[in-house]
Amino acid sequence: MTEVATGSTDLKGRDAGCDLAAQILEQLGSERPDAVIVFASSDNDYEGLLTEMQQRCGAKAMVGCSSAGEFTGDSAGTNRTSVLALRAPEMRFTASMARDLSQDRPAAARQLVSRFTGLDSSEFRYRTALLLVDALAGHTEDLVDQMTIATGGMYQFVGGGAGDNAQFKQTHVLFGTSAFSNAAVALEILSNKPIGIGARHGWSPSGDPLRVTESAESCVVSLNVSPAVEAFDDHAAATEQHFDHDDPLPFFLHNIVGVQTDAGHKLRVPLGIAADGGVLFAAEIPVGVIAHVMSTGATTAAEAAGAATRDAVAQVEQSGHTPKAALFFDCVATRLRLGDDFGKELDTVAKELKTAQFAGFNSYGQIVRAEGQASGFHNCTAVVCVFPD
Repeated sequence: MTEVATGSTDLKGRDAGCDLAAQILEQLGSERPDAVIVFASSDNDYEGLLTEMQQRCGAKAMVGCSSAGEFTGDSAGTNRTSVLALRAPEMRFTASMARDLSQDRPAAARQLVSRFTGLDSSEFRYRTALLLVDALAGHTEDLVDQMTIATGGMYQFVGGGAGDNAQFKQTHVLFGTSAFSNAAVALEILSNKPIGIGARHGWSPSGDPLRVTESAESCVVSLNVSPAVEAFDDHAAATEQHFDHDDPLPFFLHNIVGVQTDAGHKLRVPLGIAADGGVLFAAEIPVGVIAHVMSTGATTAAEAAGAATRDAVAQVEQSGHTPKAALFFDCVATRLRLGDDFGKELDTVAKELKTAQFAGFNSYGQIVRAEGQASGFHNCTAVVCVFPD
């Protein structure tokens, strides 16, 4: 039987670790948790926070990342720390960490997978890994592909990119009692009950098709053989929106880009304008793909989160089990765009989960590789991972 605890605090460093450990122990009792997942605001003393938590609650495995908004079913905000702790005798958790993401993704994937125990064992039917990355290191889509190769396609993946409260300067992943940049952490989760994963977004195309004709890593240089910014100028004029090149983010948050795939549109958030008229994005967009400017609303975003939660819950319930706990991830861009209305998403997730507790964070991209889902690295996509009883 799975036991769960969630916690949240606005304290920092060792004070935060003490507070969160007390919340975990109050809910789980004196026996140490099998896994603790931590989402900590970037203005934190990570090592003080993690060391205090480890000393007091003795987690067998502890991973996490810096964040850009933190929440549980009971609280939400920024400059906080949220945690999910699990004690699950019928599951097996193994934590791993890899560095140098920007230099060598295949090597990073092999390093992460080297500690996975499910590759050589048939003891557990379901293999899942929570993957948290420093997305500012780039190439997260490639890392997800390399993880799939390194595991022979036997694992489903869920997770997100670490944040720094929308500063986009430096992010960290957390492993044990230490923090690392240009790195990734994984939490292998082995179970004989299904782990449900749902991913949805509420965006739809609102502009003409655009072919990416030149790109350089996370900068799209041209669309339809013209400077990329001109496509946004045209869209702003056609939809009667204000687009200030000196302050483009307010426009970009409401007019992101969807890359056309066989499974639907994979979202990418524009962040700025380059000197040559290129547009800087939160993730790479390859040359040759077809893209659209996308639109959505607060109600649609909440509906998408609800649908993602229902998808994940159904995967657990269809096997005769009850949801016990969940992780919920959505993009920092979603929080910035919605403002106070982001609470509608959290309320919708809580309603769909019923009695199951949840924790999560606003991330710099969301990771999904699961059957029936649009797989890979996403922006502005609600992602839910549900643990069974």
